[in-house]
Amino acid sequence: MLLAIDVGNTNISFGVLEGEALRHHLRCESARSRTADEYAVLVRQMLDLRRVDLARIDSAIIASVVPTLTDTMVGLVERAFGIEPLVVGPGIKTGMAILYENPREVGADRIVNAVAAHEWMKRTEPAPSPEPARGDHAASGVIVVDFGTATTFDCVTPKGEYLGGVIAPGIQISAEALFSRAARLSRVEIALPPRVVGRNPVHSMQSGIVYGYAGLVDGLVNRLRRELGYPCRVIATGGLARLIAPQTETIEVVDDDLTLTGLRLIYERNAERGGGPSPHPTAAGGGGQG
Repeated sequence: MLLAIDVGNTNISFGVLEGEALRHHLRCESARSRTADEYAVLVRQMLDLRRVDLARIDSAIIASVVPTLTDTMVGLVERAFGIEPLVVGPGIKTGMAILYENPREVGADRIVNAVAAHEWMKRTEPAPSPEPARGDHAASGVIVVDFGTATTFDCVTPKGEYLGGVIAPGIQISAEALFSRAARLSRVEIALPPRVVGRNPVHSMQSGIVYGYAGLVDGLVNRLRRELGYPCRVIATGGLARLIAPQTETIEVVDDDLTLTGLRLIYERNAERGGGPSPHPTAAGGGGQG
């Protein structure tokens, strides 16, 4: 079984995959002060609670946007499972050309999401005609919207090339800024209000947060589509995706496990070429966007 680890600025996700099936999905806080030994104990205990046979975990892959935790995760895997993990970074085969000006500046999670989203698009799209007549289906690109610590938009061309995207402040960050800077506004739950027109401070703030971000998503996706000039499917992931996506007009699908799927795909592509675990470079970009 494969252990896939996605290290974000707020949370760390651990996925246990058997073939294409995600058997278990665990999360913990991205605590930078924890040691590899502490994480090893924590992860083994979480897996033991789910009755996972730890001896069957024989491979691992890590994507990290927190450079200080990358080596810690490598140590966790080595201590807890006795294996050397693959780390997403320079030199790793992703199967995707990266057209960013400096590919090392792209967060590893963004590339992983793009790989998984392109595969989703290929599975769900009818094959384009070699020479499409007017009105026939044309090949589509895909836009990934990730509601993480930052809200990111990543664009993949119809050929499966990572083009770039947009980084916006995350929902939680924006809400915390509002709560901390406005003396008369108290912290509220980020939830769907009963109507757009709020009739009390709580509902008014919830409306601004939820519908405001839905408008941000639709506005940016439409601008990206116009600039790209070809059809684009839209898939979302991240902690608040299921809250925001239904309020948008552009997001088609929410996939909570998109990053773990992308990690599996990248691991398989490196295994196919006979590439074993690599030295652990800073994850692609390590820019902390996730």
